[in-house]
Amino acid sequence: MSYRSLSLWHETTPTDWTPRAPLGGDAEADVVVVGAGLTGLWTAYYLSVADPSRRVVVVEAEVAGFGASGRNGGWCSALFPTDLGPAQDAAMRATVDEVLRVAAAEGIGCHAAKGGTITLVRNRAQLARVRAADGNAVLSPAEAAQRLRATRTLGATYTPDCAAIHPARLVRGLADAVGRRGVTIHERTPALAVGPGAVRTPSGTVRAPHVVRATEGYTPRLPGHARTVVPVYSLIVATEPLPAHVWDEIGLAERETFSDHRHLVIYGQRTADDRLVFGGRGAPYHLGSRVRPSFDRDPRVFAGLHATLLDLFPVLAGTRFTHAWGGPLGIPRDWCASVGLDRASGLAWAGGYVGDGVATTNLAGRTLADLLLERESDLTRLPWVGHRSPRWEPEPLRWLGINAGLRTMTLADHEEALTGRPSRLARMMAPMLGH
Repeated sequence: MSYRSLSLWHETTPTDWTPRAPLGGDAEADVVVVGAGLTGLWTAYYLSVADPSRRVVVVEAEVAGFGASGRNGGWCSALFPTDLGPAQDAAMRATVDEVLRVAAAEGIGCHAAKGGTITLVRNRAQLARVRAADGNAVLSPAEAAQRLRATRTLGATYTPDCAAIHPARLVRGLADAVGRRGVTIHERTPALAVGPGAVRTPSGTVRAPHVVRATEGYTPRLPGHARTVVPVYSLIVATEPLPAHVWDEIGLAERETFSDHRHLVIYGQRTADDRLVFGGRGAPYHLGSRVRPSFDRDPRVFAGLHATLLDLFPVLAGTRFTHAWGGPLGIPRDWCASVGLDRASGLAWAGGYVGDGVATTNLAGRTLADLLLERESDLTRLPWVGHRSPRWEPEPLRWLGINAGLRTMTLADHEEALTGRPSRLARMMAPMLGH
């Protein structure tokens, strides 16, 4: 496999993607982490900082940064998929700055720019929903245009709590940082079974008192976890570097990330080399929680993303799109990310980020480190700690329900554009979507 071909981010990361050595036989550790994405690597990082003598081993089925951690939209944001109250919100806001602090301290050049997020309002229904939720926080069209100039803008909301980053540079830099701190990463070493005290792989078993599951959208592949989360695909396109006069028309002078208030999620950023990276949901969920490389690319969804971008920014007509990619993210049944440790078994976990994982993984890693080191802290008292989401329905019920939900959100957006009123379809589907 050519890892550089996975995404724009993989192609533009200063690494040759040569896999680290796989596990060469049975091994012993104090902590074994399954998954070398951001959750697993942040956990390893904070454990190694707190206790350099602790033996931490990470096993990864492909290479560090292969999955969502390396190919997402590059939003390091304070977004959390469920409202858990002010303490969780404050922790998320602080986490954005913590990611940037560590990146600077470890010399990780992840092209970070903390320009915040502007979320556009583009029809009357969106405006009614946003006013009901945010009141005086709604920007006027003129105020919105100071940051982003898109068609049919009726207003916007803005938060400073987001940085645009190059995600593959972040995750690969973090892998190098934990390696310098004595953590062992075994790539091309898939976990066949994860249980108390041991992780079994094709080339040996790693035994440790503590085992951390950090597998996100790939979790259903593990025995016993077929219904823990569902892998839902998010797809992304990227333009060629755009000239200054195009950016003068679009905006994003501070590299703000951007979205709008539609139901079916979209997200974008201006990269450090002046590309426009733009993604969204809409790809189908695949029966049996299947995850396959062929699902990473869906021409119908890519065409929809192109059309949406041209609708937002007509100045992009004729622009060359150079990259298109995708991948699975993990969604728990109640849309609530969680982190925890079962002290009786030594099994720990984190995940279910619903696509908001770049910063949340850092909070998870710090929290897991405190839990594993038996340190009581403000982090271990946060409401997501120890949360247990219900299991997803068996097939084919979850295939029917998830794809009906995706289709309904698309129809709800069309309904609101036509009527100017908040969608009844969206209200009906809200319980299914954890809202």
